[in-house]
Amino acid sequence: MYQAVVSVRPNEDFSLFVAFEDGIEGVLDMTPYLNFGVFKKLNDFEQFKRVRIAFDTVEWECGVDLDPEFVRAKCRVVERT
Repeated sequence: MYQAVVSVRPNEDFSLFVAFEDGIEGVLDMTPYLNFGVFKKLNDFEQFKRVRIAFDTVEWECGVDLDPEFVRAKCRVVERT
């Protein structure tokens, strides 16, 4: 069972700050994926920053979305201070 994404915020370095329903927060670096397939649409920061939550995961206005299990697996967990 996956953990739903409850918050997402784009960063200028093409990473996402993501919070999950279980309280875990992390950073997902999207740069390794931006030169492949539909992800090429996100190379433009104006498109990239239009990220939102839809159906418990990350989605962009241009129609690109991510599997919630991928988001969780690829996030670098950050500790709250």
